[in-house]
Amino acid sequence: MELIFLGTSSALPTNKRNHSAIALKAFGEVMLFDCGEGTQRQMVRLKLSPMKINQIFITHLHGDHFLGLPGLIQSMAFRGRKDPLHIYGPEGIIKTVENIKNLGYYSLSFNINAHEIRKGIVTETEEYIIKSCPMQHSIPNLAYSVEEKRSPKFQKDKAMELGLKPGPDFGKLQRGISVEVNGKMIKPGEVLGEERKGRKIIYSGDTSPCAEMIKFAYQADVLIHESTFDSAQEDKALKTGHSTSTHAARIAKEAEVFELILFHMSTRYRDSDILKKEAKEIFQKVTVAEDYMVFEVKKHD
Repeated sequence: MELIFLGTSSALPTNKRNHSAIALKAFGEVMLFDCGEGTQRQMVRLKLSPMKINQIFITHLHGDHFLGLPGLIQSMAFRGRKDPLHIYGPEGIIKTVENIKNLGYYSLSFNINAHEIRKGIVTETEEYIIKSCPMQHSIPNLAYSVEEKRSPKFQKDKAMELGLKPGPDFGKLQRGISVEVNGKMIKPGEVLGEERKGRKIIYSGDTSPCAEMIKFAYQADVLIHESTFDSAQEDKALKTGHSTSTHAARIAKEAEVFELILFHMSTRYRDSDILKKEAKEIFQKVTVAEDYMVFEVKKHD
């Protein structure tokens, strides 16, 4: 499970930071969270194929978070894409996607399904569940969570004590299916351990500090939280619906997350050390996101 930071700047790009975009490689998929202008160029540099992306999650409709979509979609069509593309976002994303479809002259070779979402489950498979939660910004903004599903540990020794032999029956029990051994039904609960917590990633999008985020990010393995300003700019941060590095650190501490990644830095900070230093005064495990950074999300049982 890897987070690939394609763009980490706020409203304007810089020589070192592109507009917001994060790719998640996990579960045999590549998911994209936000798609700022220039995202596909960043993907080319990291040899990350856009053809592998089937789901895009947009936090809000400020340009620095979605203006990379038109170019990305047209490039997919140019390369002959056939698989459908799902784009999730707040109210207005359906109209936005329809406008993108009619932007310029090109032949669209695949279906684009836009989904307007609010709070709750966005999509779910046997391996993961993705949820959204509204935050507090100057326009509607959604934070996203990606939670890994982990099956209880299979207790091989216990299964063999019950008369089972390694083979197809082991697999059935691991999938939650009862099996018959010597006329007796063995239920999965008899050979499976306790439920195990899967990895959990939270991405804030743009938001002021709020109680909703503390609850949404509770005990996450990784919290990617916007950190547009340092604490000296707190008034400006709150006025514009943003957070400081101190805000992000307090949220991480109250939510009992394992690691905090600061994201969406203002162009005024050529050196992000001030942001990291402020955050670490409150919360120890802090990383400042940089363009092209690859962050492995480890299991924390």
